[in-house]
Amino acid sequence: MPRPEIESWLRKRFFPHIWCPGCGHGVILHALLRALVSCGKKKEETVIASGIGCSSRMPGYIDACTVHTTHGRSLAFATGIKLANPSLTVVDVMGDGDCSAIGGNHFIHACRRNIDITAIVMNNNIYGMTGGQASPTTPPGSKATTAPYGVVDPPFDICKLAVGAGATYVARTTIANPVMCEKYIKTAIEHKGFSVVEIVSSCHTQYGRRNKRRTPVDNLNYLKAASVPLAKAKEMSEEELLGKITVGEFVKVDKPEYTEMYDKVIEAAGGKSHE
Repeated sequence: MPRPEIESWLRKRFFPHIWCPGCGHGVILHALLRALVSCGKKKEETVIASGIGCSSRMPGYIDACTVHTTHGRSLAFATGIKLANPSLTVVDVMGDGDCSAIGGNHFIHACRRNIDITAIVMNNNIYGMTGGQASPTTPPGSKATTAPYGVVDPPFDICKLAVGAGATYVARTTIANPVMCEKYIKTAIEHKGFSVVEIVSSCHTQYGRRNKRRTPVDNLNYLKAASVPLAKAKEMSEEELLGKITVGEFVKVDKPEYTEMYDKVIEAAGGKSHE
C-alpha cells in the first residue's frame, strides 16, 4: 500500500502520468518523494524546478512549490529563487541534454558558485521527448535519429564535469537501485552547497529500440550488469571500465555556500541580509 505521507506529495489530478510504461523516471520521482519525507521537508517550503523534456514533467506531479521553465534554463530560475529566499529547499530536476547541452553553461556556474541547490540529473543517454536525437551523454557507437549509423562524439561524464566545476556533493547511481537513489538524494538535500545526483535512467522507446534494449526489463538488466562501485572502479583500467557505469559518491566537502557569502557582501555594503 502507498505510504500516506508520500502520497500526500502527489498531485493526483494530473495522473495518469505522460511517461511511457516502464520509464525509469517514475523510479526517480518516488525516490525523490521518499527523500523529501525522510528529511522532514514541508511542501510549502520546498521548490521543485525543471526545464523542458520528459524528466522536466516531474514537478507537475509533485504537490509543492513548482516551476516548469525553459529548456536548459531551470538552474537560472532556481538560483534566483534560492537567492530571493535562502530558507527554501530547492531541487532542480533535469535531463542529460537539458543539463549538459543547452543548459551546460548554467550547470557549470551553479557548481562553481556552490549555491545550496540539489540538481538531480536523469541521464537516459538520449533526447527522449523530442524524437530520439543523440545527447552529450549518448555512448559512442549508439544509434539515434541524428546518428543512424552510430554516434562518434565522445560523451560528457556529468559527475566528472560537476566535480571539476566545483560542486561540493556529487554522486551517481541508476534506477536499478532505488534505495541508493533515495539515499543519495537525501544526502544531497541535507548537504549545504551545490549537490549533483546523476541517476542513469532508461528510455526504451527512443534509445532502447535502436540499441538492442527494447524493453524496460532489458534496460534494468543492463544497468545492473554495467554498474561498478567506485571503490572497485579505482582498481580497474580504462579498458576494463569501457561500457561500465561507476556508481557511488565522488565528492562530499564543506565549502562556503553562495547565499551566505552574498549576504555578507550585502551587509558590508550597508544593506540588509536575509537574516
